[in-house]
Amino acid sequence: MRNRRFTNLLIFFAISLLAVTTSCQKDPAVTEPGASKTNIAADSSLFSSPGNFLAVSGTLKVKYNDSTYTFDATKDSIAFINVRVDDKTSYFGITAINKEHNMSFGISSSGFVYSNINRSIAGGQFLLSADDKKPALQLSLSKYSGQKDFGNINVIQYNQGKELAKGAFFTFLAKDDKANSPFYKVEGTFDLQLR
Repeated sequence: MRNRRFTNLLIFFAISLLAVTTSCQKDPAVTEPGASKTNIAADSSLFSSPGNFLAVSGTLKVKYNDSTYTFDATKDSIAFINVRVDDKTSYFGITAINKEHNMSFGISSSGFVYSNINRSIAGGQFLLSADDKKPALQLSLSKYSGQKDFGNINVIQYNQGKELAKGAFFTFLAKDDKANSPFYKVEGTFDLQLR
């Protein structure tokens, strides 16, 4: 159980890292003078990996409590990624960060992705920041939540024509990883296009 939790956290960390890297590529006003060609090549390889896509249009909507937060792929960075850990283990997920870098979201499931599937959630995190020093809200999957069901991701359409991914999800996230932490239902929809 502990190894599976570590694997899920590792995969989610990889998805979050991809979101941050993706956000830097999406914002043309941000440049790094003197950046080495090695760094650029390493960042580019993340996106050229088979099955990893940066949405160019569409939305990801996340509902928490009475508020709905929207990521817009024309200005924010939204990526749909596939990660293969070994010959038997793979994950897919959606990761997003807004242009202002004060809101990020990621959700993942185990297995391969294709159209018309409904899979259990393996990892998730939602961050909102008021400033650079401290997140105003930080929710993530908690091993202490008492939940046996962490929710589902339902992919209706995947990689067909201009459609990257379309579907819905729900999951249960906690504010911290303590035994008595309450958990909250987070749900949403995604409709992402490749062009």
